[in-house]
Amino acid sequence: MRMPIIAGNWKMNKTIKEAVEFVKSIKDRVAGTDVEVVLCVPYTLLQPVKEAANGTNIKVGAQNMHWEESGAFTGEISPLMLKEIGVDYCVIGHSERRQYFNETDETVNKKIHTALKHGIKPIVCVGETLEERESGKMEEVVKNQVVKAFKDVKGESVKDIVIAYEPIWAIGTGKTATAQQANDAIYKIREIVKELYGEEICTEIRIQYGGSVKPNNVEEIMNQEDIDGALVGGASLKPDDFVQLVNF
Repeated sequence: MRMPIIAGNWKMNKTIKEAVEFVKSIKDRVAGTDVEVVLCVPYTLLQPVKEAANGTNIKVGAQNMHWEESGAFTGEISPLMLKEIGVDYCVIGHSERRQYFNETDETVNKKIHTALKHGIKPIVCVGETLEERESGKMEEVVKNQVVKAFKDVKGESVKDIVIAYEPIWAIGTGKTATAQQANDAIYKIREIVKELYGEEICTEIRIQYGGSVKPNNVEEIMNQEDIDGALVGGASLKPDDFVQLVNF
């Protein structure tokens, strides 16, 4: 049985004060659920959120990471820095990183290897544009992303990876894939994992949906057979909304 995972991606939002108040306001309301709760926050918030979440079931994730442990990479953050704080997860290959910061399937692959080496669980994002979906290339595009991202990643370590299917046309647009569309895409991703790693890992790996998930549609999305959670943007910034998502 795969444990559902609801991860909030705060993107470039919140001050330290706001972040700590957020954790304080939700921690009791998300306690005791059979859901893994993750907050993926900006770098400046990682340590204060980790401290505020100490003793709770809330895990902390970064939104990006360099594949090198140190070096002349101004503005970047290394896995050693994240590990020192006690970060549990790291979002890798988010569509905004691909679109605005030249993230590629090759750099995604490097970051996955580095994250696994240091015991940080990757949340690996894949997804197609509206043009690619409408031209019937969704499966081809997503398969290409998964195969390249997972290059040389060995068997058992794959179980520590979460895949987030996020159709680019449904991120921050208010548009949402129907629950059935999301489930169909995630089923196909699971079949790709099966081709690469076999039945057992295909059955165990968790695959989230990301794309305008809100309290009014989370239940329908989470009731789908192949969807194991959600990577949530805007709705994760509001304590009451995020609590409703976790308690779907």
